[in-house]
Amino acid sequence: MNLQSDININNIKKGLYVVSTPIGNLGDITHRALEILRKSNYILCEDTRVSKKLLSKYNINSNLISNHKFNEKKNVQKILEILKTGKIVSLISDAGTPAISDPGRILVNECVKNEINVYPCPGPSAVSAAVSISGFSDQYYFYGFFPEKKAEIHKDLKILSELNCSIVFFVAAKKINRVIEPIKNYFSDREIVICKEISKFYEEYYRNKVRKLKFFEKSLKGEITLVISEKKNKKNISNSLNESDKKLINKLIKKFSVKDITNLINEGKNISKKEIYNYCLKLKNED
Repeated sequence: MNLQSDININNIKKGLYVVSTPIGNLGDITHRALEILRKSNYILCEDTRVSKKLLSKYNINSNLISNHKFNEKKNVQKILEILKTGKIVSLISDAGTPAISDPGRILVNECVKNEINVYPCPGPSAVSAAVSISGFSDQYYFYGFFPEKKAEIHKDLKILSELNCSIVFFVAAKKINRVIEPIKNYFSDREIVICKEISKFYEEYYRNKVRKLKFFEKSLKGEITLVISEKKNKKNISNSLNESDKKLINKLIKKFSVKDITNLINEGKNISKKEIYNYCLKLKNED
């Protein structure tokens, strides 16, 4: 892969930029993201009050437009008209990557329909951050926030429990206890990492077996990212040696040690080592 060492910001292309912003620590923003935000004619913010903290820190004075889930549809036509005049517009959310469980998807789709260029400016994401420290499979399914209704939670978790990969959820901290029992019900044989305040000063990570999860006695703050492990495959062990295995052991018993034979027969057959070992000892004693 050929990497571009830097961006010629003077030749930045016109269009919509989907810009990732820090999920906690304000230092977690790329140089390219800062330059694009500085050169933007308008920045669409989920909450202008939150975004101003980041933009003020880096002396970015671009025009801000409030763009959240309650006014996103209403804003679309106005933003499209701005983009059609050749302006540079950036889309950011309060934290992380826009359109990932945050507003943005509606605008992106309308830009595509109107043949307006859309460019990603990659960066922080709670999803990849949580998976990276989980130790679980890097093949993962991102679900997003849990639905409000219990029936829907159970319906979706039942389906997700069939997936043999890591599964990532978002949940508001104040709602964490209401999803613990459903998770235990469908993922009891798996492991879990509960990520709190990722990249912030008070970040914490709770690791446990799902079946051992307990309710949090103290109320948590902010948003939580949960990562549930892939299925833990149980070895299907047979406690019975078949006749062909016994014949092979009889041939090997005078040439190899009991330990070597046990390992050889056990390899790839999932036969209990104890059963093999005892059969070998029986033959030895008969001699």
